[in-house]
Amino acid sequence: MAAGLGLTLPVRALAQDAVATGASASPLTPYERRVLDVAAAQVQRVGDKVWRSDLVGIADFAQPSWKPRLHFANLEAGTVRSFLLAHGKGSDPQHSGWLQSFSKVPGSEATSRGAYLTCEWYKGKYGTSIRLVGLDSDNSTALERAIVMHPAWYVDQAMIEKWGKLGRSEGCFAMSNESFNEALWHLSGGRLLFADRIGEA
Repeated sequence: MAAGLGLTLPVRALAQDAVATGASASPLTPYERRVLDVAAAQVQRVGDKVWRSDLVGIADFAQPSWKPRLHFANLEAGTVRSFLLAHGKGSDPQHSGWLQSFSKVPGSEATSRGAYLTCEWYKGKYGTSIRLVGLDSDNSTALERAIVMHPAWYVDQAMIEKWGKLGRSEGCFAMSNESFNEALWHLSGGRLLFADRIGEA
């Protein structure tokens, strides 16, 4: 976890309270509880920079691209839903399927770590997309670089079955075509998307 992003986990109780409200949900794994903890901590850290704090997107780039690593952490229901997510070409030059490094440098085609505010929908190169505003020094060039959330053909289970990994984006948060509506309906419109290496521990 990046200490420079100010992540503290004494807010664990906040996430645990959220978990307690989701009694009808399936039991959470230790990793899902960690995702909820991180989501709650980041909501507290960014404060009123986001408009809605009911649901948080957590992109865990400690996981490889063949695993679902974009998590929708519902802090009200205490649930976690997970989706496939691509990383940038500049973050994985050898196309190993693992993110090697973060960068916010324009032209790097890399993924940037940090907190993002999800904004409005717009029509772009990949169709309907979600504009993002970087809230941290590590992703402050997100608007300049046109880093957004969008659907992409190269994010699909068939890619994993054929190549063992997903394709790569130009730094954007690319989801599968069939899952992207979940982001449109549930994560856009002023919520928090947080990207970093979260990991299991």
